[in-house]
Parts: sequence; structure tokens; C-alpha cells
Amino acid sequence: MGQMPVELSKLDEERFGIRSARAKRVTAENLPEILDYCKTNQVVFLIARCPANDFRTVHAMEQAGFLLMDALVYVSWNIDKSPLPENQPIALIRKMKSNEESEVAWIAQESFKDYFGHYHADPRLDPQTCTEAYVSWAKRSCIDPEVADCVLVAELDNKLVGFLAIRMNTPIQGELVLGGVVPEAQGRGIYKSYIIEGMRWCKEQGANEVLASTQIVNIAVQKVLARLGFEAKEAYYTFHKWFDQLDR
Repeated sequence: MGQMPVELSKLDEERFGIRSARAKRVTAENLPEILDYCKTNQVVFLIARCPANDFRTVHAMEQAGFLLMDALVYVSWNIDKSPLPENQPIALIRKMKSNEESEVAWIAQESFKDYFGHYHADPRLDPQTCTEAYVSWAKRSCIDPEVADCVLVAELDNKLVGFLAIRMNTPIQGELVLGGVVPEAQGRGIYKSYIIEGMRWCKEQGANEVLASTQIVNIAVQKVLARLGFEAKEAYYTFHKWFDQLDR
């Protein structure tokens, strides 16, 4: 028996107070199974992703009442194709210390409060609670090795102003999973600096590929990643479906 394409999301249920589930890779073939699972398990709120070039699935999801919330672009840096960029940081980029989790959470709170990801795009979700989703993700990155293997921080004038969580997906593939810089320190090259140090860390672990992702509308971040040698790899749409509304 294959793995279920959908599962309940305890984190989202605790966060929003509603029965929630996630489907990481929807296809036209597994969509009926996903919908049946949600109805059987009394799911109210479903977060679902599908490849952006799979229009058959996109149309099937639209017909089933899903609403598009964001488009996520993945880019890849191949160590064999592109050298590690030089770094001249204005801030000290280092590994997070064990007593700095609360500071990382504060950075996430400040840097994501105006971020427009799939949570914030849904008018049915409270904006403050949506920001807290990223704060929770940052906290878990600091303490849960299944979320992140390393957290780098940027220190400027004896104050933490940025962070980057990194995960090794496989022994040869790393991923820069979550990062942020507080508004007052943005525009000074700190984001670029810790991306380079994240690339360096992955290379030191033996990776030959590093992934990063961002919203398709986040042009500024895409420009930074492109200048550092990242190339487009794939894209996904994120949909939400509310089962307490009538299907169209």
C-alpha cells in the first residue's frame, strides 16, 4: 500500500483552532482520495500543493472548490557548476547559541509580520495568527532536528538581526528552509551574507546541491539568489480548501 497523499496537520489545528490537513503533492489521480480522506476525518481546512506545470490537476482542484493562495519557486545551486561566492559581511554570521531561541523567534516575528505567504493570503485566517505560524516554524527550527539541522544568526552591534535555518534533505542535498532579517537591518546585504554562509555550511556537510524557495512575487529575494548562482528548478502552487463551504 502506498503512502497517503494527505495527512492531518496537528500544528495548523492547534494554531487556528480548526480541523486541518495538508496534501504536499496533489495530482488529478489522487485528488478524489484526498477529498474522501478529508470528509471522512471531518477536515475543515486543507492546505494542498501541486506542481505549477500540472494544469490538469490545477483545473481539477479549481473545479473542486480550491482557491489559489501562492506560487512557490524553488531554485538550486550546484556546487560543481558554480563556485562559492565571496562574502564580505557587515554583520557577524555564526551558528546560533543554545540560549538564543527567543531572539530568533523575535526576528521571525518582526521579519514576517508583513510577509504575504499562503496563510496571509487567505482572508479567513487571522493575520496575527498567520505571522505566528512563521514564528513557530522558527522556534521549531532551533530545537527540532527534523525541522532544521543548523541555524545561523546574523549579529550586528551586539544584537541579533537575522537568522537562517538549514536542513540536509539527503547526504548530498541541503536546503535553506527559512530565514529573515528585521526591517531596520534590511537593505544592507545581511540576507546575501547568510545565504552564502548557508551555502558554505551545506558544502562542508558534503552536499553537492543546495535548494532555496521563495514566493514568485518576491523578486528581490530571487535577484539575490540568482546573483549567487542559484538557478530555477521547479515551482508549486499552494491552494486552500474550506470544507465548511459549498463546492462550486
